This record gives sequence, C-alpha cells and structure tokens, in this order.
Amino acid sequence: MADIVGEYYCKLDSKGRLMIPSGLKKQLPPEANDEFVANRGFERCISLYPNNEWSRVSSRVKKLNGFNLKNREFQRYFFAGATRLSMDGSHRILLPRQLLKYAGITRELVLFAYSDYIEIWDKDTYERLLSDEPEDFARLAEQVMGDNDNKTYGDE
Repeated sequence: MADIVGEYYCKLDSKGRLMIPSGLKKQLPPEANDEFVANRGFERCISLYPNNEWSRVSSRVKKLNGFNLKNREFQRYFFAGATRLSMDGSHRILLPRQLLKYAGITRELVLFAYSDYIEIWDKDTYERLLSDEPEDFARLAEQVMGDNDNKTYGDE
C-alpha cells in the first residue's frame, strides 16, 4: 500500500459522524472497501485503520505469545474498544462514543494521516502536542534516524 499522508481539520456532526475529506479518501486503497477499524491510539488519540491494514497489524499482535504477561496486557489494550466502521454513501463514518470520550473529542478534530493509518485527535490536544516540539528537533532526528548502519536517507 502506498503511504497515506495529510493533516485535515474536521468537525463531527450532531450524531458523531465524521466526513472523510476527499483528499484523504482518494488515498485510501481500494482493497479497504471503504471499511475501517477504529481503536484506542497512543497519547489519547483514536487510531483509524483501513480494513486491509487492520488485518495486517492485528495479525502481528495476535501472534504475540499469550503466555507472556506484557504481551497479554498489550493485546488487551490494543484490541479494547476496537470497532469496525463502514463509510456511508456520503463518505461519513460514525465514531463510537466510547472512543470519542477516550480521546476527549467533542466537535472539532484533526485527522493526521501517515504511513498506513490515521490518527484522530481532539483539535486542541493536537495543537498543544505540536506546540510542545522538542527543543532540539535536529538532535532528536539524529537520535532516531541517524547512523543506521552508515546508510543515508534514500539508500536501499
């Protein structure tokens, strides 16, 4: 799957439905069939996976050794609240109330798409998160991305 990218500011309607922006919809893989799985994301956002990507990611999580306590804890938390969603004819999805509550989303939100899934953030929380940019972003980039077996960006 090609990476999906973008940052989209949106609003929920009165029923808790989210209209998927056309720029994002165009990037979704056909094999997702306009279906998603939403679950609790990291740092209090909602993770929204196109259905085909959910299958891939969840199969990795299911392969974890269930006899290991940390694995069981991760599996429980990862799958807790996971909900299948289908896009309606108006390109809307109905987000579950318990996930909206978890993420603190009431009306305004941000869709942050990268790689193979979409994070759904409360608008104010997202803006606070970005305003807390690391003091030295270049140093963080070096720590995370630097000297990876002497490869440079773009090397295969």
